[in-house]
Formats: sequence, C-alpha cells, structure tokens
Amino acid sequence: MTDRIHADVDALVADAASWFLGRLAAAQAAGRVPHVVLTGGSIAAPFHREVARAAAGSGVDLTRVEWWWGDERFVPADSPERNCRSGLDDLLHVVGAPAERVHVAAASDAVETVEESARRYQQQLRASGVREFEVALFGLGPDGHVASLFPHHPAAAIRDALVVPVHDSPKPPPQRVSLTYEAFAATRAVAFLAAGEGKAEAVAAAHGEGTWEECPARGVRGQDETVWFLDAAAASALQ
Repeated sequence: MTDRIHADVDALVADAASWFLGRLAAAQAAGRVPHVVLTGGSIAAPFHREVARAAAGSGVDLTRVEWWWGDERFVPADSPERNCRSGLDDLLHVVGAPAERVHVAAASDAVETVEESARRYQQQLRASGVREFEVALFGLGPDGHVASLFPHHPAAAIRDALVVPVHDSPKPPPQRVSLTYEAFAATRAVAFLAAGEGKAEAVAAAHGEGTWEECPARGVRGQDETVWFLDAAAASALQ
C-alpha cells in the first residue's frame, strides 16, 4: 500500500484525479476499454469535479470508459441520497459519457425490491463481459466500511455473488445494493479517498492487522497497487 498525504482536501483531490486519469490513459494506450468503479460520500463531489476539469488535457477519452458504482442506496431515482448523483451531475454528464456506458443500480421507484435491484445490477455486470476493473475508488466510513460492506454485517460475508442486497444497514437508508469482495477482487488499482479527523481511526485500522469483519476496508486491495489519498487530519492516527 502507498499513502499520499496532503495538507488539505483540494490538494488531495487534485492528486487523486491526476493519478486516476493517468491510470485510464495507460489502459487506453494499451488498447483496453477501462471499467471503473466510482464511489459516493462527501469527498466524491470535489473529486468528480476535478476529474471533469482536468480531463481535457489528460489525453483520456472519458467517453470510452465503462462506469459502475461500488454501491447504491435503494431510494427513488431523484433522491439526493443516491450515490450516483454526484458522479452523474459533476462528471459523467459534464464530459458527455454515453448512456450505454453508464451503469447504475435500479432505484426504488423502478423495481419493487432491493433484491431485484441487486439481481439486475449483477446481470448488467455479467452481460458486460468485464473480467476486471481498471480502477475502483472508495470512500471510507468512520467504522471502516467500504461500499455498503459494513463490519460484522452478513452481506459482507457473501462470496458467491458479485452484487448483494443489503438490509438493515447500520447507516441510513437501511436498504442498499453493494458489489462484493468477489467483484472487487479482480481490480488492477484500488484508491481510497479519506479526509477529516473523523476518518483517522478507520484509516489506521485499515492499515493495521486484523480481519475484514472488523474493518471491511482491509478486504479490498488492488492487484497492481492500492493507494490511500489522505489529508493530514485523516492520516493523523497512522504510526
């Protein structure tokens, strides 16, 4: 793992966006159509805006990327709680990503149950033929959760599916759809973005010894690299 620690959030997202675009540029230069996993959370919006701003001079064609999300909240499509909201509004609509390359989980006003939403999202993944993700981006909960894989939650233990429905989430809303560790295992590069003192203990736990049941972030690693983009406050508990 590599830690890249910055004085503030602006510097963090600038570095993370540059790294992200560099990974996509290398993939496209090698002839691959990169599949990317986006994240929600408070740090997502400034990151998405910075990627959209920096893309023009990067040599990356963001219309030739397949876009996914690590998890989604089972709420109506127009709810501001949807994880995909910032990715769509601040990045993909800005750069003109084709609709057929943007893969979102079905909302609660599109299907009746969270199980059906998860089933359809897994079906999308399988139908896409994706064998690996180029980059998976993650925020980090204060409890160490990633996507909607929470500590000691039964959904996090499922290994025979790529997507799972999540009930009784310890963080509202209670119903969610999440990719699994099985889905994330085939990822070239993983990046965590975390800022603020409230994330410091979770960052330290994710770097430490122990199980993924206690700290789900421990269970996600990139095949090529795993990078932590942190501000000084989020890194303050690291030894």
